[in-house]
Amino acid sequence: MNGNKLDVTFRSRSVGILSETSNHRIAFAYTQDWLKDGFAISPFSLPLKAEVFIPSTLHFGGLFGVFADSLPDAWGQLLMNRMLQKRGVSPDQADSLTRLAIIGDSGMGALSYHPAWDSWNAQELSDLDDLAQECHRILNREGPQDADRMFALAGSSGGARPKVITAEWIIKFPVSAEDPDSGVMEKAYMDCAARCGIIVPETRLLPSRRCGGYFSVRRFDRTTGADGKPERHHMLTAAAILELDWRSPSMDYHTLMKLTKILCRDHRDDVEQMYRRMCFNVFAHNRDDHSKNFSFLYDEKKSRWSLSPAYDLTWSSTYYGEHTTTVDGNGRDPGLKELLAVGKQAGLSARRCREIAEQIQAEAGPLEAKYGALLR
Repeated sequence: MNGNKLDVTFRSRSVGILSETSNHRIAFAYTQDWLKDGFAISPFSLPLKAEVFIPSTLHFGGLFGVFADSLPDAWGQLLMNRMLQKRGVSPDQADSLTRLAIIGDSGMGALSYHPAWDSWNAQELSDLDDLAQECHRILNREGPQDADRMFALAGSSGGARPKVITAEWIIKFPVSAEDPDSGVMEKAYMDCAARCGIIVPETRLLPSRRCGGYFSVRRFDRTTGADGKPERHHMLTAAAILELDWRSPSMDYHTLMKLTKILCRDHRDDVEQMYRRMCFNVFAHNRDDHSKNFSFLYDEKKSRWSLSPAYDLTWSSTYYGEHTTTVDGNGRDPGLKELLAVGKQAGLSARRCREIAEQIQAEAGPLEAKYGALLR
């Protein structure tokens, strides 16, 4: 698809045009209509101006982060590659524009891409245990696989865990037989986060004959409008906003707190929410706290950004054993000292910072001890 262009839309309204440059970067320009009364879809990288924007890095395959957020991560990318291979297309030859065209209007958030590369019929969910088995077959390259069907169910998904996506829910499956109750653990972590005063989406544990249950979380980029019709909401990860390579350590919580203050207009509730999430990740041993695991939602009616509900909270480590996002420069063993330093620099009082941290430590500590003993 080299040399082609894609129209970027927001709720069926044209936002701008994507086009590949001679050095394989994907340029973007807003339409004149969007410039009249639209909003900056990426607040720092793509201000609402009549000019051609070209990415300065290749972190996202030549894309700006806002468009890379529409593409799948590990699991969804695997499904996309299998689907391409089935159709005789080498995944190595599928550039960023091709992959966005494949996603079309099925991506997370509110942006869509046209003309779509193909159309995907909605798939009905079958037995979840059977779907989990199909996921394992795909991961292990075992037996016949219905690549088109599985891509339609989860090809736009982020994260490494196998999953399926409906209009309202994301349902996760264990990665392997070695962690059959990962869903039980994630449900326990999200419930604990709620007790810690962290805003989380509705979650459920769906029954299974083979494990303790499948973790399901309600999507917050999709809601039902006053007219009863589904609404898509513009959403950006911190990685996309800051154009950061989320696959490697590239951020400190000082940066996240500062981003929250600037983007959310110094709204104290959002700043305190980010502080709570930092404390939870430290005391609950969630070390896979990379820049794509923090998101912001844009409300076009109020013309403001706010912190999204928390997600992907579970016991996790990294191959190097440290937090992906450092806490006051400490990734290996941050504690109260570092948490207080980050909170105070963000403008929270020392007393409030300590109060929140101690409350979360009391709630999350026993949970970390339980799962840490099993997983370390």
